[in-house]
Amino acid sequence: MATGQLFSRTTQALFYNYKQLPIQRMLDFDFLCGRETPSVAGIINPGGDGFQKLFFGQEEIAIPVHSAIDAACAAHPTADVFINFASFRSAAASSMAALKQPTIRVVAIIAEGVPESDTKQLIAYARANNKVVIGPATVGGIQAGAFKIGDTAGTIDNIIQCKLYRPGSVGFVSKSGGMSNELYNTIARVTNGIYEGIAIGGDVFPGSTLSDHVLRFNNIPQIKMIVVLGELGGQDEYSLVEALKQGKVTKPVVAWVSGTCARLFKSEVQFGHAGAKSGGDMESAQGKNQALREAGAVVPTSYEALEAAIKETFEKLVEGGNITAVKEVTPPQIPEDLNTAIKSGKVRAPTHIISTISDDRGEEPCYAGVPMSSIVEQGYGVGDICIMLCADHGPCVSGAHNTIVTARAGKDLVSSLVSGLLTIGPRFGGAIDDAARYFKDAYDKNLTPYEFVESMKKKGIRVPGIGHRIKRGDNRDKRVELLQLFARTNFPSVKYMEYAVQVETYTLSKANNLVLNVDGAIGSLFLDLLAGSGMFTKQEIDEIVEIGYLNGLFVLARSIGLIGHTFDQKRLKQPLYRHPWEDVLYTK
Repeated sequence: MATGQLFSRTTQALFYNYKQLPIQRMLDFDFLCGRETPSVAGIINPGGDGFQKLFFGQEEIAIPVHSAIDAACAAHPTADVFINFASFRSAAASSMAALKQPTIRVVAIIAEGVPESDTKQLIAYARANNKVVIGPATVGGIQAGAFKIGDTAGTIDNIIQCKLYRPGSVGFVSKSGGMSNELYNTIARVTNGIYEGIAIGGDVFPGSTLSDHVLRFNNIPQIKMIVVLGELGGQDEYSLVEALKQGKVTKPVVAWVSGTCARLFKSEVQFGHAGAKSGGDMESAQGKNQALREAGAVVPTSYEALEAAIKETFEKLVEGGNITAVKEVTPPQIPEDLNTAIKSGKVRAPTHIISTISDDRGEEPCYAGVPMSSIVEQGYGVGDICIMLCADHGPCVSGAHNTIVTARAGKDLVSSLVSGLLTIGPRFGGAIDDAARYFKDAYDKNLTPYEFVESMKKKGIRVPGIGHRIKRGDNRDKRVELLQLFARTNFPSVKYMEYAVQVETYTLSKANNLVLNVDGAIGSLFLDLLAGSGMFTKQEIDEIVEIGYLNGLFVLARSIGLIGHTFDQKRLKQPLYRHPWEDVLYTK
């Protein structure tokens, strides 16, 4: 375990499993603190390479994306923090891979539910190699004015209110990430603020303990006092008790262990965290508070009295000349995102394309203002339904955009149509074919949804037919539901479709937007149509899928929409299209 400061104003991290919001919050914090370089050096997305565009203040930057941990570490040798946003299933393996990299010094594991046996292995390896694990089940940590992990401290408004954009004199450690935000605010009200704050996570076996960080804080000259927020359950706080008794902690410690209300219940109560469950008097909040008080910590009589105890301890240090006034600074204004500003009515922005035939905003696409699902409900056959569903998805998708640009260049119908059709392939329009191909292969091999999805992940391939920009597990796509109802009502067998639904159930356990989409529904539905008709052999079905027959269905249907966009632009007499330069990231 490290014995001093973990982070600085030059610390850079590698972010595993791309999540836009927490990365953007880190970059906004960097800008707020006046950092010269972004704190995120690179992103690791298994199976994917390239760049992700994000904002660093007013400037948009391109952050490299790597497909493997070792490649990212080699490309960014000065990045020594690994922020792991993997699911609980893969968090341990990816964290161990990071710990084994010589350049990585700190690993933060955000996921809850990591198996305890895996966590113990991570802890043992980290301690043997003098590395630090924060988590699992943590929001992370922050060094005020320097560096923060992911979503630590919440929104920019909260960070400013808590004065985390500049360093204070207080070291803070807690098990709870949510309560950390509360205490950052409390500490900012009655002291000159936080210097460093860590949430170790609520699991039974945290990668680093309360006392680990308290002992670190004791070695950091800028930290003058320490605040600890523990909770009932486990015996982590007793290692801090021993450190206090042995004189290893020389700075004032204000501590409180939450969960005193547990004694009001007749039976044992499991609170929010996995470790928040009292196993007897020694693990009770009262027992821990008493032990900390006897060891020399300042322990108030209640949580309500914690703020006053922090204030009194801080004021004594000020009176004794141990703390000097912190120079207040005015943090810069974080530029507001354009979409947010437009919604709030602060700015107006011109559009660049006019479309009257379709609209893909809202809950579902509309044709001339008519919701697509209402057209499907009129009792057509499966072929008609699929053609209507695939005819058009609005003017913003690649094929339609190409057709619109070509039509506005004055080209004829065939040229405009072909320019849109030429974009159809593995990234646009090919998902029906690929969904059918992969679902069929997995089902025929008797792979469980877990085996199928995880094998795709190892290959770096996203599961075709799964995932939606708008729809969620609690807000399903009505078009998919109508297709499924049609198949269950009219098909003799829906084995492939039901398998796709089982895959969806598994992927939804990973993320709420990994729902079965229209492409996946049509792909699995046509597999059942071919298999249930009795007109095709298995070999013939394999050949139909392999040669791209279903892609032909998409080409047929989408031609209707592309023709519509061509005539729409010509009817509206739209001029030559030129993309606005402010929408381009120019890099050196």
